Amino acid sequence: MPRRLLSCTAVTAALTLVGGCGLGATNVESATDAGERGPISFVTSDTSGIVPTLIKRWNDKHPREKVTFIELPEDADQQRQMMIQNAQLKTDTYTVLNLDVVWTSEFAANRWIDELPADSFPFDKTLGPINDTAKYRGKWFAMPYASDGAMLYYRKDLLEKAGVEEPPKTWDEMREICDKVLGEQKSKMSCYGGQFEKYEGLTVNFSEAINSAGGQVTDAKGIPHLDTPEAERGMDKLVKSFKDGTIPKDGITFMEEQGRRAFEKGNLLFYRNWPYQYAISDKKAKNNEVAGKFGVAPIPGEKGPGASSLGGHNLALSSTARNKATALDFMRFMTNEESSRLKLEKASLAPVYTKLYDEPEYVRKFPYLPVLKKSISGAEPRPRVVQYGDATKAVQNAAYNALTGKQSSAAALRNLQRQLRELAP
Repeated sequence: MPRRLLSCTAVTAALTLVGGCGLGATNVESATDAGERGPISFVTSDTSGIVPTLIKRWNDKHPREKVTFIELPEDADQQRQMMIQNAQLKTDTYTVLNLDVVWTSEFAANRWIDELPADSFPFDKTLGPINDTAKYRGKWFAMPYASDGAMLYYRKDLLEKAGVEEPPKTWDEMREICDKVLGEQKSKMSCYGGQFEKYEGLTVNFSEAINSAGGQVTDAKGIPHLDTPEAERGMDKLVKSFKDGTIPKDGITFMEEQGRRAFEKGNLLFYRNWPYQYAISDKKAKNNEVAGKFGVAPIPGEKGPGASSLGGHNLALSSTARNKATALDFMRFMTNEESSRLKLEKASLAPVYTKLYDEPEYVRKFPYLPVLKKSISGAEPRPRVVQYGDATKAVQNAAYNALTGKQSSAAALRNLQRQLRELAP
């Protein structure tokens, strides 16, 4: 997918200047009584391609309060760092931030984002796990934009050809199916792929491996529990998969898009990814061999379906932004039911509204919705610590060391247990 240029000229360079894109800094700290109106910016990555459409709809109706699209890199860690840099420099370059759900507490605790009015969003209409990600210490700091739950994409055509009637529910079943389907074709197609490059996606996949083996990375209080047999079995599943070729060697470089393209080229039988991929992979295009040939299922676990990491994004308001009244209205527009329907229909982004998962018309049109609803409803949060940046970096280093053979699973988990314990409240 071609990357669009940043809409605000030289944004990265501009973050070294106090003035941002020609807008003065502001000391307004709360959005509850914000009255300023005027131009704002929307800061996000956009692998779905839906953001320009939504912004155009807003801009056509609000010519005096136009939104500038500032597109960030695909790498979640880079996105976070750029947003933090903007906050620390106290510029108003960034107005509305599209935050990974695990960043809300960190950004709120550091006062990089504003507390929002309690009636800013219809929280009574969204899936339960989603609402928790928009809060910090019982107060609302974000509006749910899109949810995310992991799904297992698989070559339905190849399974049917081999006489396999159902996708796997466990890791062992997946390996058996791969042996049956691939046979002597293992040199051309690998069994499984996920996100294993050293970035946020590795934290997600590591957490899913631990949780799906019956373990727990941290509890609700942020206390780590990685010194358990369950955690070691989960880590060993990934390590063994790299050693025996279940996951290809170049899988260590996979982020979401690299893996998606490998799946579409026919290089993977199974691929773990988010729902946004469904709409992309189902369209006929050059280098896409899987349109109309794949299905989705829950990710596999040790004894049954695994536990997804809770993904998704929330919209938050930069504490140093201007024109906050406009920003609040724009956030409501981007997160309302109509926009949520459009994001589902055009980009297969997981809705935050419960009712959309159960509408018969949508279930017929998007057959993955029942799987996705179960994935989100049973999803586990990633490490629950305010110092999330430090926690995810520690997780990534430990997991990467184990996957690349620099440390054993036991040693990597032992070091990670100590590091996360130091970050716990």
